[in-house]
Amino acid sequence: MSTTYYMPTNDSGKADLLDHLANNLTHYQTALAISADDIASVLADALSFRYTLQSMFNMQAYGQAWTEYKNLSRDGALGFTAATWPAAPLLVLPTPAAVLPGIIPRLSSLVARIKSNKNYTSAIGQDLWLVGTYAPIDPTTWKPILSLQNNAGHPTIVWTKGDSTAIEIWVDRGDEAGFVLLTMNTEPNTADGSPLPPVGTSAIWKYKAIYHYHDAQVGQWSDVISVAVSN
Repeated sequence: MSTTYYMPTNDSGKADLLDHLANNLTHYQTALAISADDIASVLADALSFRYTLQSMFNMQAYGQAWTEYKNLSRDGALGFTAATWPAAPLLVLPTPAAVLPGIIPRLSSLVARIKSNKNYTSAIGQDLWLVGTYAPIDPTTWKPILSLQNNAGHPTIVWTKGDSTAIEIWVDRGDEAGFVLLTMNTEPNTADGSPLPPVGTSAIWKYKAIYHYHDAQVGQWSDVISVAVSN
Protein backbone atom coordinates (compact mmCIF):
# COMPACT_ATOMS: atom_id res chain seq x y z
CA MET A 1 0.00 0.00 0.00
CA SER A 2 1.38 3.42 -0.89
CA THR A 3 1.72 5.97 1.86
CA THR A 4 1.84 9.73 1.98
CA TYR A 5 5.00 11.51 3.06
CA TYR A 6 5.34 11.51 6.82
CA MET A 7 6.52 15.13 7.14
CA PRO A 8 3.62 17.57 7.68
CA THR A 9 3.37 20.42 5.21
CA ASN A 10 2.62 23.19 7.71
CA ASP A 11 4.56 24.57 10.67
CA SER A 12 1.96 23.51 13.20
CA GLY A 13 2.14 19.91 12.00
CA LYS A 14 5.94 19.95 12.04
CA ALA A 15 5.85 21.22 15.64
CA ASP A 16 3.44 18.41 16.57
CA LEU A 17 5.76 15.81 15.01
CA LEU A 18 8.78 17.21 16.86
CA ASP A 19 6.86 17.15 20.14
CA HIS A 20 5.76 13.56 19.54
CA LEU A 21 9.25 12.35 18.75
CA ALA A 22 10.72 14.22 21.71
CA ASN A 23 8.29 12.34 23.97
CA ASN A 24 8.61 8.89 22.36
CA LEU A 25 12.05 8.33 20.87
CA THR A 26 13.43 7.04 24.16
CA HIS A 27 11.15 3.99 23.82
CA TYR A 28 13.29 2.85 20.85
CA GLN A 29 16.67 4.28 21.86
CA THR A 30 18.41 0.92 22.23
CA ALA A 31 16.65 -0.99 19.44
CA LEU A 32 17.30 1.71 16.83
CA ALA A 33 20.72 2.84 18.09
CA ILE A 34 19.49 6.37 18.78
CA SER A 35 22.12 8.26 20.75
CA ALA A 36 21.52 10.40 23.81
CA ASP A 37 22.75 13.36 21.76
CA ASP A 38 20.10 12.63 19.10
CA ILE A 39 17.35 12.60 21.71
CA ALA A 40 18.64 15.77 23.37
CA SER A 41 18.78 17.47 19.97
CA VAL A 42 15.19 16.54 19.09
CA LEU A 43 13.97 17.75 22.48
CA ALA A 44 15.81 21.07 22.15
CA ASP A 45 14.53 21.53 18.57
CA ALA A 46 10.95 20.71 19.61
CA LEU A 47 10.99 23.22 22.48
CA SER A 48 12.64 25.91 20.39
CA PHE A 49 10.35 25.52 17.37
CA ARG A 50 7.16 25.49 19.46
CA TYR A 51 8.34 28.58 21.32
CA THR A 52 9.23 30.29 18.04
CA LEU A 53 5.78 29.64 16.57
CA GLN A 54 3.92 30.88 19.63
CA SER A 55 6.11 33.98 19.91
CA MET A 56 5.63 34.71 16.20
CA PHE A 57 1.85 34.55 16.53
CA ASN A 58 1.97 36.77 19.63
CA MET A 59 4.10 39.35 17.82
CA GLN A 60 1.85 39.30 14.76
CA ALA A 61 -1.13 39.99 16.98
CA TYR A 62 0.83 42.76 18.71
CA GLY A 63 1.66 44.32 15.35
CA GLN A 64 -2.01 44.18 14.39
CA ALA A 65 -2.95 45.86 17.68
CA TRP A 66 -0.59 48.74 16.85
CA THR A 67 -2.13 49.05 13.39
CA GLU A 68 -5.59 49.25 14.89
CA TYR A 69 -4.38 51.74 17.51
CA LYS A 70 -2.78 53.87 14.80
CA ASN A 71 -6.02 53.92 12.80
CA LEU A 72 -8.09 54.78 15.85
CA SER A 73 -5.59 57.43 16.96
CA ARG A 74 -5.62 59.00 13.50
CA ASP A 75 -9.31 58.75 12.62
CA GLY A 76 -11.21 58.05 15.85
CA ALA A 77 -14.12 60.20 16.92
CA LEU A 78 -13.60 63.09 19.31
CA GLY A 79 -14.79 62.75 22.87
CA PHE A 80 -12.50 60.06 24.28
CA THR A 81 -11.33 60.93 27.79
CA ALA A 82 -8.38 58.53 28.00
CA ALA A 83 -6.04 56.59 25.77
CA THR A 84 -3.76 53.61 26.39
CA TRP A 85 -0.98 52.08 24.31
CA PRO A 86 -1.45 48.50 23.08
CA ALA A 87 -0.36 46.08 25.77
CA ALA A 88 2.99 44.44 25.03
CA PRO A 89 2.77 40.68 24.50
CA LEU A 90 3.94 38.37 27.25
CA LEU A 91 6.50 35.83 26.12
CA VAL A 92 5.79 32.25 27.07
CA LEU A 93 7.89 31.09 30.02
CA PRO A 94 10.23 29.38 30.56
CA THR A 95 12.26 30.47 27.56
CA PRO A 96 13.99 27.48 25.93
CA ALA A 97 17.53 27.62 24.58
CA ALA A 98 17.90 28.83 21.01
CA VAL A 99 19.08 26.18 18.55
CA LEU A 100 21.14 26.30 15.38
CA PRO A 101 19.29 26.70 12.05
CA GLY A 102 18.16 23.51 10.30
CA ILE A 103 15.59 21.94 12.62
CA ILE A 104 13.75 20.08 9.85
CA PRO A 105 16.91 19.00 7.94
CA ARG A 106 18.25 17.59 11.23
CA LEU A 107 14.98 15.77 11.82
CA SER A 108 14.87 14.38 8.28
CA SER A 109 18.44 13.10 8.62
CA LEU A 110 17.61 11.38 11.91
CA VAL A 111 14.46 9.80 10.47
CA ALA A 112 16.45 8.47 7.50
CA ARG A 113 18.90 6.80 9.89
CA ILE A 114 16.04 5.38 11.95
CA LYS A 115 14.34 3.89 8.89
CA SER A 116 17.60 2.34 7.66
CA ASN A 117 18.19 0.53 10.95
CA LYS A 118 17.77 -3.25 10.67
CA ASN A 119 15.40 -3.25 13.66
CA TYR A 120 13.04 -0.64 12.22
CA THR A 121 9.52 -1.92 11.47
CA SER A 122 6.35 -0.41 10.07
CA ALA A 123 4.79 -0.69 13.53
CA ILE A 124 7.59 1.46 14.96
CA GLY A 125 7.11 3.92 12.11
CA GLN A 126 3.41 4.20 12.87
CA ASP A 127 4.06 4.66 16.58
CA LEU A 128 6.57 7.44 15.88
CA TRP A 129 4.37 9.11 13.20
CA LEU A 130 6.94 8.33 10.51
CA VAL A 131 4.49 6.67 8.12
CA GLY A 132 2.31 9.40 6.68
CA THR A 133 -0.86 7.41 6.09
CA TYR A 134 -0.90 6.11 9.63
CA ALA A 135 -0.03 9.28 11.50
CA PRO A 136 -2.73 9.47 14.18
CA ILE A 137 -5.04 12.44 14.51
CA ASP A 138 -5.70 13.63 18.05
CA PRO A 139 -8.33 16.40 17.87
CA THR A 140 -8.39 16.72 21.67
CA THR A 141 -5.12 18.66 21.47
CA TRP A 142 -6.24 21.15 18.81
CA LYS A 143 -6.41 24.84 19.68
CA PRO A 144 -6.95 27.52 17.02
CA ILE A 145 -4.42 30.35 16.89
CA LEU A 146 -6.15 33.49 15.67
CA SER A 147 -4.82 36.77 14.33
CA LEU A 148 -6.52 39.77 12.75
CA GLN A 149 -6.25 41.74 9.54
CA ASN A 150 -8.06 44.92 8.56
CA ASN A 151 -10.07 45.04 5.33
CA ALA A 152 -11.67 48.43 4.67
CA GLY A 153 -12.28 48.88 8.39
CA HIS A 154 -13.75 45.41 8.89
CA PRO A 155 -11.79 42.74 10.77
CA THR A 156 -10.75 39.51 9.06
CA ILE A 157 -10.04 36.63 11.43
CA VAL A 158 -6.98 34.73 10.20
CA TRP A 159 -6.68 31.03 11.07
CA THR A 160 -5.31 27.76 9.74
CA LYS A 161 -7.41 24.67 9.07
CA GLY A 162 -5.00 21.76 9.61
CA ASP A 163 -6.94 18.48 9.80
CA SER A 164 -10.10 20.08 11.17
CA THR A 165 -13.41 19.97 9.33
CA ALA A 166 -14.40 23.55 10.17
CA ILE A 167 -14.02 26.31 12.72
CA GLU A 168 -16.68 27.89 14.93
CA ILE A 169 -16.07 31.60 15.63
CA TRP A 170 -17.77 33.68 18.32
CA VAL A 171 -17.73 37.46 18.76
CA ASP A 172 -18.32 39.86 21.66
CA ARG A 173 -19.08 43.36 20.38
CA GLY A 174 -19.02 45.03 23.80
CA ASP A 175 -22.78 45.51 23.76
CA GLU A 176 -23.45 43.53 26.98
CA ALA A 177 -24.66 40.53 24.96
CA GLY A 178 -21.42 38.67 25.62
CA PHE A 179 -20.02 36.20 23.12
CA VAL A 180 -22.44 35.15 20.37
CA LEU A 181 -21.91 32.88 17.38
CA LEU A 182 -20.46 34.75 14.41
CA THR A 183 -20.14 31.96 11.86
CA MET A 184 -19.01 28.46 10.98
CA ASN A 185 -16.36 28.32 8.25
CA THR A 186 -14.83 25.39 6.43
CA GLU A 187 -12.00 27.33 4.76
CA PRO A 188 -9.75 30.15 6.04
CA ASN A 189 -10.03 33.08 6.50
CA THR A 190 -13.15 34.69 7.98
CA ALA A 191 -14.25 38.26 7.24
CA ASP A 192 -16.57 39.95 9.72
CA GLY A 193 -18.78 42.10 7.52
CA SER A 194 -21.13 43.15 10.30
CA PRO A 195 -22.14 46.83 10.42
CA LEU A 196 -19.52 49.02 12.06
CA PRO A 197 -20.42 51.24 15.03
CA PRO A 198 -22.30 54.46 14.24
CA VAL A 199 -20.25 57.25 12.69
CA GLY A 200 -18.22 59.05 15.30
CA THR A 201 -18.11 56.14 17.72
CA SER A 202 -15.89 53.14 18.22
CA ALA A 203 -16.05 49.74 19.92
CA ILE A 204 -13.84 46.85 20.94
CA TRP A 205 -14.75 43.58 19.25
CA LYS A 206 -13.43 40.34 20.69
CA TYR A 207 -13.18 36.95 18.99
CA LYS A 208 -12.64 33.35 20.05
CA ALA A 209 -12.91 30.09 18.13
CA ILE A 210 -12.91 26.32 18.43
CA TYR A 211 -12.29 23.65 15.81
CA HIS A 212 -14.85 21.10 14.55
CA TYR A 213 -14.10 17.54 13.48
CA HIS A 214 -16.90 15.37 12.05
CA ASP A 215 -19.52 17.99 12.99
CA ALA A 216 -18.53 18.20 16.66
CA GLN A 217 -16.49 20.68 18.69
CA VAL A 218 -13.01 19.35 19.48
CA GLY A 219 -9.95 20.49 21.36
CA GLN A 220 -9.66 23.78 23.20
CA TRP A 221 -11.01 27.28 22.66
CA SER A 222 -8.54 29.73 21.20
CA ASP A 223 -7.20 32.64 23.19
CA VAL A 224 -9.45 35.71 22.93
CA ILE A 225 -8.21 38.40 20.55
CA SER A 226 -9.61 41.92 20.31
CA VAL A 227 -9.64 44.83 17.91
CA ALA A 228 -10.83 48.44 18.00
CA VAL A 229 -13.33 49.25 15.23
CA SER A 230 -14.78 52.58 14.18
CA ASN A 231 -16.71 54.13 11.33
